Amino acid sequence: MKIYSKNLIHLLFPPRCPFCDTVLCSSIFAPQKLVCPSCRDKAQYVKEPVCKKCGKPLRDERQEYCYDCNRVDRTFVQGKALWIYEGIVKQSIYRFKYHNRQEYAHYYGKELAKKYEQWMERCRIEALVPIPLSKKRLRQRGFNQAECVARELGRRTGIPVYKDLLIRVRDTRAQKELNEQERKNNLKRAFKTEANKVQLNHILLIDDIYTTGSTMNEAASELKRSGITKVYCLSISIGRGYQEE
Repeated sequence: MKIYSKNLIHLLFPPRCPFCDTVLCSSIFAPQKLVCPSCRDKAQYVKEPVCKKCGKPLRDERQEYCYDCNRVDRTFVQGKALWIYEGIVKQSIYRFKYHNRQEYAHYYGKELAKKYEQWMERCRIEALVPIPLSKKRLRQRGFNQAECVARELGRRTGIPVYKDLLIRVRDTRAQKELNEQERKNNLKRAFKTEANKVQLNHILLIDDIYTTGSTMNEAASELKRSGITKVYCLSISIGRGYQEE
């Protein structure tokens, strides 16, 4: 009955393909599709070689770290990402965040679980923590995109989501608007967390986009100050660790 009700809702309010945004055909009795067949293989998945620290794709397999990770000390142990942030992935995440396409999180979470669930098990992840929005931005947007993805990933892996463990105490400017030095200063003490009362040791931070890593790094630093032993990072998309020629 529960499955029937869920499919009926999808029939009345059909989900859209996260890449082309067309309405997906739905049936009460057919399994729910999360992406249209023509778009399934268009997104560029992150593949080796990648930076051993943040997971950015690299050009040379002999290279261990990307440009940013060679210059900046990271407080997180390791990062991973699903797709390269360009083309239809970039457009998809824009609609997800700014056009209220929260249903995209179902597909994002499914793909993240399929590719990285075993990695999460090896890292002994105890909790998923979404990168928080400021109160002002949350009111404007109406939802936290990282939290949507974390909830879906948690539902598929059985790992609990701690959405209030980390809070954003400053309404920082969008990182994409800033240069390198401004990004660092923009996020200083932007996050806060209470003492690690539940005694968590291994945390996985969840976000939609990884660029220079400043956001993940500052969030990881705050979590470690609260007593977390190891912090890992996972994002839907990530930039390349090199410039295209």
